[in-house]
Amino acid sequence: MTSVGTRIDGKTWRTSISAFIFVNATAAWCITCLANEKVALGQQSVKDAFARNNIIYLKADWTHYDAGITSLLAQFGRNGVPLYVFFPADGAEPVVLPQLLRSATVIGAIEPRAAPQS
Repeated sequence: MTSVGTRIDGKTWRTSISAFIFVNATAAWCITCLANEKVALGQQSVKDAFARNNIIYLKADWTHYDAGITSLLAQFGRNGVPLYVFFPADGAEPVVLPQLLRSATVIGAIEPRAAPQS
């Protein structure tokens, strides 16, 4: 998985990158974020699903209150982390995942949308 700690603008990704993108907006002090990374995002089954579906994984680190990440949070009606958003490559509406994750929740949100359509 690719991890990026830079300014985030979901609208730009959707129009400039034709790829599946999963955004993990997190912070080092966020206990829920750390738990989700351990019990869901860090699990091999989730990593395998991201790889199998060519999903770009971006980590938006809000530990020091980055303005770009704050803007992303606001786009999705949030004023804090965690925020997990899956951006489909076809420009469909982003999918916001719940704040408490399980491996099955993540895989269930991405695989039906990332699977090749026949």
